[in-house]
Amino acid sequence: MKKRLYSKIPLAQTVVALCEAKGINHVVISPGSRNAPLTIGFSEHPDMRCYSIVDERCAAFFALGIAQQIQKPVALICTSGSALLNYYPAISEAFYSDIPLVVLSADRPIERIDIGDGQTIRQKNVFENHILYSANLYSEVVAETEIKDHKVRQKQREAQKHNEREINLALNKAIEKSGPVHINIPFYEPLYDKIKEATINPKNIPVEDPQYYLAEEIESEMLEHWNRAERKLILIGVNFPGMLKQQWIDYFANDPSVLVLTETTSNIHHETHINCIDQLITPLDKEEFQTLQPEILLTVGGMVVSKRIKAFLREYQPEAHWHIDAKKAFDTYFCLTEHVKLEPNIFFAEFLKKTRIKESRYKKHWVAIREQRRVHHKKYLHKVSFTDLKAFEIIFDGVPKDQMIQLSNSSTVRYAQLFTLQPSFKVFCNRGTSGIDGSTSTAIGAALASDISTTLITGDLSFFYDSNGLWNDYIPANFKIIVINNNGGGIFRILPGKEESSNFSTYFETAHSLTAIHLCKMFGFEYTSAVNEEETVAGIQKIYKNDSLPQLLEIFTPRKENDSTLIDYFKHLI
Repeated sequence: MKKRLYSKIPLAQTVVALCEAKGINHVVISPGSRNAPLTIGFSEHPDMRCYSIVDERCAAFFALGIAQQIQKPVALICTSGSALLNYYPAISEAFYSDIPLVVLSADRPIERIDIGDGQTIRQKNVFENHILYSANLYSEVVAETEIKDHKVRQKQREAQKHNEREINLALNKAIEKSGPVHINIPFYEPLYDKIKEATINPKNIPVEDPQYYLAEEIESEMLEHWNRAERKLILIGVNFPGMLKQQWIDYFANDPSVLVLTETTSNIHHETHINCIDQLITPLDKEEFQTLQPEILLTVGGMVVSKRIKAFLREYQPEAHWHIDAKKAFDTYFCLTEHVKLEPNIFFAEFLKKTRIKESRYKKHWVAIREQRRVHHKKYLHKVSFTDLKAFEIIFDGVPKDQMIQLSNSSTVRYAQLFTLQPSFKVFCNRGTSGIDGSTSTAIGAALASDISTTLITGDLSFFYDSNGLWNDYIPANFKIIVINNNGGGIFRILPGKEESSNFSTYFETAHSLTAIHLCKMFGFEYTSAVNEEETVAGIQKIYKNDSLPQLLEIFTPRKENDSTLIDYFKHLI
């Protein structure tokens, strides 16, 4: 058995030891020289699972995908300079999606900043607007001989205590608050020296588990309001599969005064819940909106995709809006009255046993309308020509059960909201910042960390934007990508102010003629294409028959017909 080696630099040993102590054992490393002490320390550790990803932006999203699935912090290591800045898109996504990442950035000592040294920028607090904690460590000189000067030894002891404290605070924050933290680590040269035994034993400060409770007076007011309200709307945003217990889903299903709206990314399913929000509310008139207007809005989960539900709740505000989340609450609808800082299952277990069922026609009325919408949805899809909408119908009908579905942003996740997906799917999307960057890298990281067969469904711009995500040695053989290629940013064609002009097609729609076939040859994917309904059906069947290497199906849809088809779809729902 190979004997473990350590970086000679005590600061690098401290970082590795404290990550180990807190159970952080997935580490994504991008190449560099200044980060060599960290790379040595982690890669030599037998219990660390280290991954090498060259492109730092892809590396960060790859780590995000792993952390998304294992629900634990994942460490990122990069060299100094602009390498660190490439992490920012994924850091902001992690910040708003509550995904724990630990950024370990190597740096030059402070006296080397802004004097003209290469690969040197101002790294201190660089993510300050989108980070839970920034730890700026002290650099240290590793002497070749024993230091006899008492003052120098004292300064080294003080530096070690400061660094241990800051590392502990950062790592604990990532765990306690489930989000990104940044530890900036300046190193003096030499950087590559190794030793056989560790020279430090850092103190591990335990992670705190703060306990919150709902004040009796507030709970009493909420119960009184809940028990008398005849129109209660529960809106569930991004939610990890299985996070919300089935007993609460069933409880709300049996209360006629409670209407539950779910999104594709909520991973919540029940026949009495409304799962296609835009399908329900887009055709409504003012009188119908007033009928839908809730007395109480209760929200659970993360970001909501539907712009229409946001517009509705901002215009037809409830008397009370309660958000149930142990960490944070956004005033998305400009009417937030209570942030209950409890995990939803804990809140419901205590609150619902004190409630009583209220007779109402609220749920029955809207479920009946939902059924009408479903009938018209099927009729329209039956006669529609081959466009994006039809392609998505075929995709969701054809993807086999028990898949993890990773959705890219923009039109892909919005089309997904119009269909009833299989309950066995586990659906994810980077909705924290809703960017198109990093979808492929995230999906690959998630597929690696999960034992579930994974399919990424993505638009062409998102796919090509993150094509370096395929530069990755960790792609599972059963990983699938379905690219809907409509030759540009098709979603912009349905926005107000759209006009057919060279300016529009160049700067908004960004029309192009790219195809994924050459990327597949470069990165070892089997490529299949489809240009019509029959080929799409056959293509989906083909890619799921072969798990010996990654598969990509590219579906070409007509660029100029997609927007009119979607607009007509909503007109045909009534």
